[in-house]
Amino acid sequence: QVQLVQSGGGSVQAGGSLRLSCAASGRFSSIDVMGWYRQAPGKQRELVARIISGGSTNYADSVKGRFTISRDNAKNTAYLQMNSLKPEDTAVYYCSADVVVIVTTIVEEWTYWGQGTQVTVSS
Repeated sequence: QVQLVQSGGGSVQAGGSLRLSCAASGRFSSIDVMGWYRQAPGKQRELVARIISGGSTNYADSVKGRFTISRDNAKNTAYLQMNSLKPEDTAVYYCSADVVVIVTTIVEEWTYWGQGTQVTVSS
């Protein structure tokens, strides 16, 4: 069983900063991609940023230049540094991890999700 535990988030005024963390634990061989998604009320969940094990990153256009995703492979933890926050960044943020599990000769990859954390940016 794999668990993703998120921390961070909260409320901040526009222009402020927050940092989210996501720690993976359990039985797995490695983690391929870790990502951050968000879902605002009445909207679909959308990708914010993702990072593969080698360090390559992708960002949504709306957060480029303001958010930075990083990961510590030794700690199986991903981070999302959010700067210059805007009211439109208000949402529940979820982390995800594509976890690789090897059972004898069978390699499987499963996606797990964190519990979600509220980020509220006031104007």
